[in-house]
Order: sequence, then structure tokens, then C-alpha cells
Amino acid sequence: MWLVISCDFVDRVLRFMVCGGARTVIYDVGVIIHQGCHRFEHVSGVSEGLVLAKKVLAIRLIDGTRSEMVFTYLLLLVPLSLALAYFDAPPVLVFLSSAAAIIPLAEWVRRATEQLAEHAGSVIGGLLNVTFGNSAELILAIFVLRSGNIAVVKATITGSIIGNSLLGLGLAVIVGSWGRAKQTFKRERAGLLSSLLLLSVIALLIPALFDYTERGMLAVPNVATLDNRLSLGVAIVLILVYAGNLFYTLITHRDVFASDGDEGQPTWSLWKSLTVLVGASAVVALEAELVAGVLETTAMALGSSAFFLGIIVLPFAGNASEYFSAIYFARKNRMGLALGISVGASIQIVLLAAPLLVLISYWLGHPMNLVFSNPLELIAIAAVAFVVNSIAQDGETTWFEGLLLLAVYILLALAFFFVSS
Repeated sequence: MWLVISCDFVDRVLRFMVCGGARTVIYDVGVIIHQGCHRFEHVSGVSEGLVLAKKVLAIRLIDGTRSEMVFTYLLLLVPLSLALAYFDAPPVLVFLSSAAAIIPLAEWVRRATEQLAEHAGSVIGGLLNVTFGNSAELILAIFVLRSGNIAVVKATITGSIIGNSLLGLGLAVIVGSWGRAKQTFKRERAGLLSSLLLLSVIALLIPALFDYTERGMLAVPNVATLDNRLSLGVAIVLILVYAGNLFYTLITHRDVFASDGDEGQPTWSLWKSLTVLVGASAVVALEAELVAGVLETTAMALGSSAFFLGIIVLPFAGNASEYFSAIYFARKNRMGLALGISVGASIQIVLLAAPLLVLISYWLGHPMNLVFSNPLELIAIAAVAFVVNSIAQDGETTWFEGLLLLAVYILLALAFFFVSS
């Protein structure tokens, strides 16, 4: 369908474009933009404002198409990993291909969730986004848990927290600050994220300190039973806090925490969104089963530990889509949204994914508690809260602060690589 807009409405066209505008736009003064073949023609008599509109529209169309093409091509990793597993290829190849295949699948889950959110409205859409936002890593953790690698599951929780808040946010800050002196964001939202992050640290410290007190100082018998009971109580409290956070940000204080961008319109049908969400989630589960099956043998073949793979490699595969999203919005100078994606994903891991894993572990027959016995994991989680709070409290970021985040992540990764498992 052709849409004709006069020069007087260029600003409306631009706003229309930002919200996911028309597929094809013709200006009556001679600018032609056609998405199907990406032809851009310039006829004499075009004003400077229309040339600018042409460039902005061209960038949006090309960026969106390239991004979708990249993640479509990466789906070829799915049949590759299945073929390698079927023909009994070396475990390292199966592990790497399966973990890499989860990256585009997680991105398609994210896109389908966003499209469903656009159909459902802001409140229900917000619930959908936070519910399925970490579905890929949750599915991956469930299959690792089913195989009995509880220590690796806990490592994956820690890795997701430090990966999102240090690696993902650090890259977003550096890329977003390129060519800019600084970027700003809402301090109210950053303050809430910092408070929730601090709660996350306390929630994970208490079971570890309780275990140390009962086991090391009082020498109480059956400490494991007490740890499991305490972890169940902590899990329930965290889920309730998470539900309260949703009610606070999506309903009672919705205006304060509204996104700094305009709401878009769905470009997928409802059935397409549901089909992609269910299909991609199912394939993620299949790939996660392959990863869990060769985790131990891959660690031995690489001369590493399953703990290191769980805390660095697996979280990267499950959270890569969040990294890309944060970097994208930071580059668009929407640092508040990038911060919310990165730190919010870490908070969701602690307040929702970890408690759910505790509850699911009993159903799987491998009870898991929230006792992180490795001091390095507790230090890493505490470091995330300290560093992110220091950077976010002034409401602005610079490239050097992003560098600091990456430096902390690299230091922790080195420690996890050399630690004895």
C-alpha cells in the first residue's frame, strides 16, 4: 500500500517511523523509499528536511533487516548441532555448537515475547516480558539440574548475574558512549534497580552465612536439611518480592518507570508470535539437553572445569540476546533502557529464576539449596552490587565506567578459571 505525505508532515513521518512506521513511504516531492528492494531515489526539489528523513528511514530499514538476517542465518547452528550429536562427534564440538545455537534461539524468543507484549498491552506485556525474558537460561539450567550438576546450576546463576551486570552493561556503556561525552538516564529507575540488587546480595549471603554458622561454628547435625528448609523459605520470599516489584513498576508507579521511548505496534500476528515463542522454546530445551549431556566430558577435554563452563560459557549463551539488546539501545542513546535490560536481567535471575529452580529441583528429585559455598561466587555477586550502584547513582555514564565494568568481569573470570574445582 502506498502512503503519500506532504512536506508539512515530515515530523509526523519521522515519529511514525520511530514507532515502526509504514513499509513503503512516498513523499510527493520526489523521495521514494521502498523496503522490498531497498531502492532509494532522489528527485530534484527535495528539501533538506526530507533528505534527513530519507536517511533516517533508510538506516532503520537496513538495520532491522540485517539484524533479522543475522539471527536467521545463525539458526543453521541448530541442525548442525543435532547432526554432530547424531553422528557421535567429539563432545567439545557438540557442546560448542549446541551452546552457540541457543544464542539465536534466545533472540527469537525475545522477539516473539515483545510482539506478544505489543498485542497484550502495557501491563500484560510487561508481565510477558519479565516472564519469558530469561526463559532460555532457565530452560538450560533446568536440564543441567536434571543431570544432577547442582554446583554447575549455582555457577550458572552467578554467571548470569555478573555477565548481565558487568559484561553486558560494560559493553553497552562503551558502545553507547562512543562519540559522546556522557549518557544520562532516570535516577529513580536506577535507584530501584540498585535497591533490588542489594536485596539480591543479602538473599544469597544469608543461606551461606547460615550454613557456615550451623556447620562450622555449632557443628549441628543434619545441616543439609536445615539449608534446604531455609532455602525454600528464602525462595518464597524472593518470589513475593518480585511480584511486588512488578505491581509497583507496572501498576502503582507506572508513570515513573515508563520506558523513555514510544510504544510500537506489533508487526507479527498473534498466532505467529505464539508459534515462534513455543517453537523456539522447545528447540532451546532440545539444545539444552545436548549441552547438559556433554558438559562433564567437554570440561575434561578442554582441561577446564564444569564449574568454569557453568559460570562463564553457559550464561553467555543464555544471555547473549540481552547483551545485544542493551548494546543496541545504548547506541541509540537510550541508556536508561540499556541499564534496565542488563541489571534487570540480573535481578530477575535472583528474584525469580533462582527461586523457581529451588522449587523445580524437588520435582526433579535433585533438591537444590541457595547455599553458595564458594566464597568467590559470593564476592562476585557482592562486587556486582557495589560496582553497579557506584556507577548508577549519579544518573550518567561515560566510556571509562564501562571499561571499569569489563575489567571487574575479566578479573572474576580469571579467578574462576584458575580456582580448584
